[in-house]
Amino acid sequence: MDEIRTLLEEFWISRDSDREKYYRVKRDVPKFQKFIREQLGWKLIHTEHLIKLEKIPAHAESFMGIQEFTEIQDYCILCAVLMFLEDREEQERFLLSELIDYVETVLKGDLPIDWTSFTQRKSLVRVMQYLEKLQILRVHEGSSEAFGQERGREVLYENTGYSRYFAVSLGRDISAYESWQDFEKAEFEELSEDRGSRRINRVYRQLAACPALYWQSSDDPDAYYLKNQRQWVGKYLGEHLGGRLDIHRNAAFWMLEDSEVFGTVHPRDAMLPEAVLLVCARLQDMVQSGELEQREDGCLEMRKEEFFQLIRNLRDRWNSAWSKEYREMDEEKLLERILQYMKDWMLLRLEDEHVILLPAVGKLKGYYPKDYTGGESK
Repeated sequence: MDEIRTLLEEFWISRDSDREKYYRVKRDVPKFQKFIREQLGWKLIHTEHLIKLEKIPAHAESFMGIQEFTEIQDYCILCAVLMFLEDREEQERFLLSELIDYVETVLKGDLPIDWTSFTQRKSLVRVMQYLEKLQILRVHEGSSEAFGQERGREVLYENTGYSRYFAVSLGRDISAYESWQDFEKAEFEELSEDRGSRRINRVYRQLAACPALYWQSSDDPDAYYLKNQRQWVGKYLGEHLGGRLDIHRNAAFWMLEDSEVFGTVHPRDAMLPEAVLLVCARLQDMVQSGELEQREDGCLEMRKEEFFQLIRNLRDRWNSAWSKEYREMDEEKLLERILQYMKDWMLLRLEDEHVILLPAVGKLKGYYPKDYTGGESK
């Protein structure tokens, strides 16, 4: 069980960086290979150097980007660097100056590059450091970070050859695609999109890789499959990942016990998740008291300003219980952090000037102890 969790947590497992982990997972592959192939519908890449599980999601979500990247141009530069590495042999060395000339040329028509711009240099640095972290590149002389401070700094890199396994092999022409929806549609395209193995893959992928699986109505094909096969879905996920399956009227969640958690979890021991638990508790109280009415799809709806005022009131009330950082944080920054965290954990979505609070807000909540002396307890 720990081995498949490791594959879910990590981008890939390299023999060079952790030989023991590589062979431990390799030995365990036969135990979960069928589950990966049949239930998840994912591809497992296994070479003499690395093991990678291609974790293609059921649906694209905002939290699925590369966490180290902050700008769209980071992804553009990443693609150009990967193209550069395609023409390089394994263990071949090259200079940063060769690479930046290539990136500038390739992106000229779509993203004009000016390396005198600190912002664009930092974008390249983020890309190079990310590739170093994945061991796609090795630095032999110099530092990628130095280029961010001053144009003209030279760095000597080695191409490890791992770049050929970075991108997913789609096996189809994507030149006419215009958005991420085109990729999602093609991934599950068959005679009837909501039948057969593709539907099974969608359900398992969503439960294994996302905080929640939502549906709008009882005749949703994924919900219908899940409710009818709940015993088997719970069995297969439990055997390979641990945890339990919770199904509600408009949502399903794969819940892990404290002893089973892996990867990034909510809630965890940090101030931001703690604040979000307080928000969820207040929302649940408002539903019970009749201040908020649940929609037919299990969601709650509030004006954005009402939601922001709820957060302000919670900080004022429990100010002494919050960390110094969050007590003194600029209000706009605090609201944005909580909003982004809740979006990433599929607790809410924004629609114009309204906040749609998704069913997951009713799943967990947090209160301070009643005998807490730093503030009035509910």
